[in-house]
Order: sequence, then structure tokens, then C-alpha cells
Amino acid sequence: MDPYLLGLRLGGRRVVVVGGGGVASRRVPALLDAGADVLLVSPKVTASLEDLAAAGRIRWAARGYQDGDCAGAWLVCACADDPEVNAAVAAAAEAQRTWYVRADDAAASAAWTPASGRAGDVRVGVLSGDPRHSAAIRDEFLNGLRSGELSARHGRRRAELLFPSLPPGYHPRVSSGQDPPGAVAIIGGGPGDPGLITVRGRQLLAEADVVLTDRLAPRSLLDELRDDVEIIDAGKIPYGRAMAQEHINAALISHAQAGRFVARLKGGDPFVFGRGAEEVLACLRAGVPVTVVPGVTSAVGVPASAWVPVTHRGVAQEFHVVSVHVPPGDERSTVNWELLGGSSGTLVLLMAVERIGAVTDELLRYGRSPDTPVSVIADGTLPTQRTINSTLEQVERLVAEEGVRPPAIVVVGDVVNVAVEITELMRDVTARRTG
Repeated sequence: MDPYLLGLRLGGRRVVVVGGGGVASRRVPALLDAGADVLLVSPKVTASLEDLAAAGRIRWAARGYQDGDCAGAWLVCACADDPEVNAAVAAAAEAQRTWYVRADDAAASAAWTPASGRAGDVRVGVLSGDPRHSAAIRDEFLNGLRSGELSARHGRRRAELLFPSLPPGYHPRVSSGQDPPGAVAIIGGGPGDPGLITVRGRQLLAEADVVLTDRLAPRSLLDELRDDVEIIDAGKIPYGRAMAQEHINAALISHAQAGRFVARLKGGDPFVFGRGAEEVLACLRAGVPVTVVPGVTSAVGVPASAWVPVTHRGVAQEFHVVSVHVPPGDERSTVNWELLGGSSGTLVLLMAVERIGAVTDELLRYGRSPDTPVSVIADGTLPTQRTINSTLEQVERLVAEEGVRPPAIVVVGDVVNVAVEITELMRDVTARRTG
């Protein structure tokens, strides 16, 4: 007959484990995690079990099994090397109507131990009759849950799990006679490749009732969402249409105040030229709970995808990340171009393609060499990624000739030469492997 699956709450309850070998070494830590009061009966035990006993986490009877050892137990695990001992343990447990597991004989066990594991707040257990098959299925489930590829919204404890700092009992779905509060997650989606979003970001995205997404966010992830999720395009097209920031803030707040969980999906990291802090402040000022999930910033992730290290021993021990949404000389600019021009550190320039001429003129004027290597990486981490290497003196012309358009990252500095060397060596290695 099929087994009846049940989760045992063993906190403070006595569990007897007979045997001190490898099986016991696997079972005892899980029992302790469940809060069980473990009595270990075995003349000899593994070093890990001995450590648990020395630390006072388990009681160890350093002898063979005796009649009466199972008395008062809620669960008995027969893990001895001797089948006769296990049979005696099982008979004693059966006689007192205590559930027992025989490690050496599944058919003679009153209960079976599943292949189990944890992913966040989810405990997974698999029974198939074949321990290896069960473990393989368990691993697939856990990998899916941990990566966010396999997900389902939380139920009653959803808010507590997503926002552990909130007061106990808070939940967007709780009926309290008035519209319950929702919450907002500001999620960094990474530099473009949907595989580069964090596990936490993907998990929270799967919880959303409403998603406000940016133009540079990994939009292919939206196809994985449920059909009832409302998606709002909050993208800002350079020199084109854009959803005003105050309208984005208002949408986050209004949906959260209506009891919804709102995911604000951004490209890169929300706190690196992402206006994430503005949105956090707006939510908190409106009394809306909010959390932030960091993302892989394009300032580092995109150069890395083109083999450009922003620092390298003996070459650059500093790097500067600069937003060039306004050109040098503009009264709105707060960038110290004189300092950057006189520095030997790496410059990572965001939103610079449309103003590359003004930037290079300023850097040359303040001391950067015309031969300084420059790398322009367009569509970083995406299948359409392309890289153009040049010099500070020539890059404006090359960008125009190649028709490079945003989004693109510009890297200025000698670290570009490191990327060139890596690329050449990679080409040689590939040629040798395929030749």
C-alpha cells in the first residue's frame, strides 16, 4: 500500500537512534534541526556524532542496545550494522506502538525516511521506493526552488516570509475590515541576461501581483509570470517617451495600498544610477513596506562579459563609475572631469555613447593620453553583444562609423589591454581544442 505522508513535529520529543555509523551521522543532524531530544545508543560512533555528544546536543549511551531503550520514544531509528539488533529494536518499538525506521530493511519498516532538503522556507521530501531516484528528484526540485525557476506564491505567511522585519500577523490578504496594506520590492534585474538576476530577485518576482518594469530589465522573465499578474511598462527610452518618476512612485504606492505585492523590476542594480532610493523613500513616506534586492550592476557586469576587468594588479587599483546623462560643462553635471582626466584609474562611463566626443575632449584636455585604450560594449551580456576597442583619440569616429547605439558601456583605461590579451589567449585555446 502507498505510504501516508506526514510531517512530524519533534520539538522536545524523545527520538532513539540505535547505531553510530554513517546512517546515524546523516539522520541525527536532521533530527536536531527538528528540535528532537535525541538518545544515541551505540558502543562506537563517528567523530561527528561524538562531537555532538561532547557539545551536549545529544545524549550518548556508549554501549549496545538493551531492552527498554525505546521506552518513552516518539520515533525510533534502527541504524545498527547488525540486522539482528535492528530487528530487536523494531520489535520493541512495534510492541509499544512507536513509529520506527529500519535503515537496513525498508520492507520491515513501519515508516520510511524520505530524501529531503530545504530551500528557503520550503521543506521537500520524496519517496519513490528507490533511494537514489528519490534523491535525484529531490535535487531537481531544490535546484528549481533555489534558482527561482520553480516557484509558487506563498499563502498565509507570504508577507512574513518576504519581509521578516514586519510585525507578526501582517499579510496583504488578511481580512481586517479595511483595505489591508501591500508591499513593494525594488529588484535589480542585472545587466540584461535573464540568467544574471539573483535568486532572491527571481523568487520575489514570482510572488508579485503587479510588476513595474524598466526598458533595460530582463523582460524575458515576464513570460514566466502568471497570467493574472499586471505588468506596467515604466521604461524610459533615451530622447523618447518615458513614464515620469513621480508617476512610477505613485503607481508603486497606489497598488501597494490596494493590498497588492508590487515588484519594481529594474536593470542593473537599483541603487547604482537606478533611482531606487528615490522609490524606497517615496514608499516609506507613504507608509508602504519596501525591500530592496541588489542586482549585478552593468558598470561591472558588462565589462566582465567582454573580459574587461575594471581593476587589475599592477594596472589599475581604482575605478570610477560615471553617469554621463548630461555632458561635461552642463550646469547640471556634478562630475569632476579634471580629477578624472588626471587619474590613472579605470573609468566606466554609463549613458556616454551619445556624448562620447564631449567626454573624450574633456579627458584629453585634463591630461589623459590620446593613446589611452577604450572599449565600447553594446548590448552587454545579451546575444547581440558586440565590443569595439579603440583609443581615446579615435573612439568618437569609430562609434559613429559602427553606428553604436545605447545601451552601451564605455571603459577607459589600460585594463582594456588585459581584455585584449585574454581574448587572444581564448582564441588560441579554442583553436587548439577544435584543431
